[in-house]
Amino acid sequence: MMHLLTSPEAWAALLTLTSLEIVLGIDNVIFLSVIVSRIPARQAHRARQIGLALALVFRIILLSLLVWLIGLTAPVFAVKGYDFSWRDLILIGGGLFLIAKATHEIHGEVEAEDGEGEASSGRSAFFWVIVQIVIIDIVFSLDSIITAIGMAQDIEIMVAAVVIACLIMYISAGPVSRFVAEHPTTKMLALAFLVLIGVALVADGFQFHIPRGYIYFAIAFSAAVEFFNVLAKRNRRKTGKPAA
Repeated sequence: MMHLLTSPEAWAALLTLTSLEIVLGIDNVIFLSVIVSRIPARQAHRARQIGLALALVFRIILLSLLVWLIGLTAPVFAVKGYDFSWRDLILIGGGLFLIAKATHEIHGEVEAEDGEGEASSGRSAFFWVIVQIVIIDIVFSLDSIITAIGMAQDIEIMVAAVVIACLIMYISAGPVSRFVAEHPTTKMLALAFLVLIGVALVADGFQFHIPRGYIYFAIAFSAAVEFFNVLAKRNRRKTGKPAA
């Protein structure tokens, strides 16, 4: 352990891996922000706490099962020349779940459903939100930890990077959720991102890798445009000008 604390290579690996884990955690934060927006504020706060705690727990559990996790990338069957591993199947299933969930939410927004029926169901709505968070946490955790295994060799560095990334996710999830809830156009944009992320996961499952840099650049660019759009609307309200 002392060797790691005094090793420049270890610190460089920690910084690089932490940055990568934070970027990969963006997907998790977006999903959490959208999924908790249809339940009451108090339950939404608890759901975020539970979801992020589970994300950390799943990542640490998967890290402790390194041998088993590496085995998930071994082919289990082949179809028309394509080899599929358990990791591929989990990514395909998770991606399809994200696409279906985001499409359902978009339909609800377009049809102007206010979600009162879902929110009024109390514990059942809260339980269903937690179930969905658990499902997607497992998918994102798997991708995150396999990335960590490929980037670092020391389990201590992997655990530290995952813990730091989850803490940053925890800090940012609340403000992001409030912003999404207050601005309907931002929520629609977040749902579109979830569809895009779901397509990328399915593509990965079929061994067609879409560089994440393209996806994250699209998210960052669209988020910047939406930020200036929200800022412009706020300034129009202050000056009394009609919205465009």
